[in-house]
Parts: sequence; C-alpha cells; structure tokens
Amino acid sequence: MAGLVAAARLRELGVAPTVLEKGTRPGGSMVLSSGVIWRHPSLDEFRAECPDGDAQLQALIIEQLDDRLDWLESLGAAVTEPTTGNPRTVGRRFDPPRLAETLLGHVGEVRLESSLEGIDDEPVVLATGGFGATLARQLSVPLRAGPWSEGDGLLLAREWDAATSGGMDEFYGRALPAPPAEIPTDGFVPLAQVYGRHALVLDEEGTVIPSVDRAWHENDLVQDIARRPGGTAWYLVGDEALGLPVSRGTVEERIEAARAAGGTVVAPEELPFPAPNGYRYAVHVIATVTHTIGGLVVDEAARVLREDGTPVEGLYAAGVDVGGIATGGYSSGLAAAVVLGCVAAESIAG
Repeated sequence: MAGLVAAARLRELGVAPTVLEKGTRPGGSMVLSSGVIWRHPSLDEFRAECPDGDAQLQALIIEQLDDRLDWLESLGAAVTEPTTGNPRTVGRRFDPPRLAETLLGHVGEVRLESSLEGIDDEPVVLATGGFGATLARQLSVPLRAGPWSEGDGLLLAREWDAATSGGMDEFYGRALPAPPAEIPTDGFVPLAQVYGRHALVLDEEGTVIPSVDRAWHENDLVQDIARRPGGTAWYLVGDEALGLPVSRGTVEERIEAARAAGGTVVAPEELPFPAPNGYRYAVHVIATVTHTIGGLVVDEAARVLREDGTPVEGLYAAGVDVGGIATGGYSSGLAAAVVLGCVAAESIAG
C-alpha cells in the first residue's frame, strides 16, 4: 500500500519512480486486508490507545488521513462503506483488490520479484511491509499477511546507520482457528476469532489469561497468547455471548466459521483439563502476526533518522516499515501507509 501510494503521488507531482516489488504480485498484504483505513477520533484518544507511540507521527495521521482518503477517491478508488462501522474509529472501507488496481493504474510498471540491491544512487522510499514474517518465525506462530515481509527495508536502512523505534517485539495480529483448521489467504479476515473480550480465555494448561483491561481491538490478548506455549489458547463462550455483534457478524457466526474451516470447536467438558461450568463452546485458537509495530524512526517528512536524530540523506520510509506510531497499542497500518506514502513522495518532489 505505502509503495503504491508513494509511486502514484510521485507521478502526480511529475516524478517518474522505479517501483520494485519483492513479491510475485503488487499490493503486498494490503490486498489480503479488510480494506478499512482508519484513525482514532482525536490525538488524545490516539495517545490513550498507544501511549508509547511517537506523538508527532500520531498527530500527522490524525491531521492528514481524511484528506488523503479524499485523494484516493479522486484517483478513482471506490469506497465500499463510508464509515468503519466502529464508533471508536474514523475512516472508510475500500475493496482491497480494486484499490490496488486503481493505484496501479496511476503507478505504471511494477518490477516484480525484485531486490533492493543497487538503489543507493537516488532517493528511496522503503515500503517493504515491516518484518512480520521474520517475527512470526521467531514466535513460532503463523503469518497472517503476505509472505514477503522479511524486514528487507529495515536491514538496508540499518546498513546506513538508521535508528529503530521502541516496540520492536510488538505486533498487530489476530487469533485464527488453530490447526487442523485450514486458513487460505482469503480467510484471513472472515475467519478471525475477534470475540476474546466476550470469552473466558485459557492457555494450554487451563490457566486463565487475565481479561482485566483487555482492549477492544484484542491486540494485547493476541500478543499474550503468542508468547505462551504453542501460541495457542481456548476461547470458552457462553450462551449469552453468542448473539453479540463483532466485526462482520456475531460471535456465533465466527465460531461456526471456525468449525467450517476444520477448527476445533468442542464442549468445555471435552478439554484435556478441568474447565469452569456455564460455557457452551470451547474454540481452539492460535495467535498470528499481521504486521510489526516497531521499525525505523522517521520524522514528519518521512525521512529515516539516525540515532542522533539526523536524517539519512535520500532515504524515506512509509507504512509499517516505520516504527513507533502504535507502540503500546494498535492503530491502522493502512493509515500509516497512505499518509506517510504521500508525505514521502511530496518530500522527494520538493
């Protein structure tokens, strides 16, 4: 997303970029997403949700996202829903494949299966999707994203003495049905088990994973599960929770989706440890990594910075290659892609 946005904005400003894509198709993990691009309603709320994040970059997203979404629409990107459907967030939903197609129409050629070698002679925008694939391997949990986010941008920038942000071990992820469930890439969104706040959550030994102050987005819960044995947990759900609304349906519909995918959905008394009474279903889930939260330090012009705060000449970053925006919480990676992609392009074009 960030790379396509930066390239489209550069062309609009009269600069013809060379676009290199590591993967076998354009669009990265964006085309696998829900397509919701959102921000917190205010900077104060952003700060409350992500207290350790960079306040200047948070303010940049709050101030610019709405206008940048208007810009996407001006390019021909169709909005499928004018709101996020979540009163805690402000934004719009786009159809991801159509959004990618629209941006590609303004970008021109994308060189697929390309590396970052030999690119130090001109300004560069790093938009390689963070290092989610690498972190998922380290945690021994699945990746819920495109497979190419290995941290190529981070590694290249570090060669030029770039600084990294806090939260390098933090990530945004979702709980999905645990194996033997089969999760195709088009199941990343509809199969997400997004009702942990309505469940009793137990680890593999039957120990309760505390629910005190569990966030509405459940990202803190998923990170907790990822760091427990197996990266798995059990969601115990009672009758009173089944009809509650969650993203794209109800709790019961998400449970039935897990069952249909081959996931383990059993009565609590069938668990291998004693379980409390009063619950209808026990659903086996596994934590997954979507994208990293830590990454490169940039300024408000999207310039990559060194440890001493000076910019690395000619080097910019956007999207989740940038770290420190959502440290300690969760915010939209697509919002960072749109805003910083545009900002990087405008910084280069002058």
